[in-house]
Amino acid sequence: MGCARDAILEALENLTAEELKKFKLKLRSVPLREGYGRIPRGPLDSMDAVDLTDKLVSYYLEGYGAELTAAVLRDMGMLEMAERLQEVMLKGRGAAPAGIMAPQIAGRPAQHFVERHRTALIARVTDVDGVLDALYGKVLSEEQYQAVRAEPTNPMKMRKLFSFAPAWDQTCKDWFLQALRETQPYLVADLE
Repeated sequence: MGCARDAILEALENLTAEELKKFKLKLRSVPLREGYGRIPRGPLDSMDAVDLTDKLVSYYLEGYGAELTAAVLRDMGMLEMAERLQEVMLKGRGAAPAGIMAPQIAGRPAQHFVERHRTALIARVTDVDGVLDALYGKVLSEEQYQAVRAEPTNPMKMRKLFSFAPAWDQTCKDWFLQALRETQPYLVADLE
């Protein structure tokens, strides 16, 4: 189980039954990033903390799921619990392998390789299907995989793939980089 998933579960398990009910209510109205849908109300109402954690991670992936959970907790006035969730998330990220993260610049968070080289990757990746196959099931859902494959050109496929990136946590970005290293080793070497 991932660090973010564990942190979400811990936060939800610490809610009373009434607080969990309120959390689900507020989750239905919290603003979402573009491209994300809401968890349907029917299944949401009957979920316990474990099921809700699984649903949050399956809909929004771990990083964005934790971010949403913290946002709803803050909206409920549970600032300490939201802060604790964010602290766990920051600790869980840990240090990345050498070469993956850019150096941190005066107060700005460090950027991952795939974020730094987004434009070049969109323009230069030629084996997008190989990258998709490596990410399928780990990073991409069936719907996301099919949506990217449906695009007519490689640059359009890469743009579509990057449209899912805001929801990715550090591990997802690392898998993406690993897929690029396996399918486009010369491109990655050139960009590094």
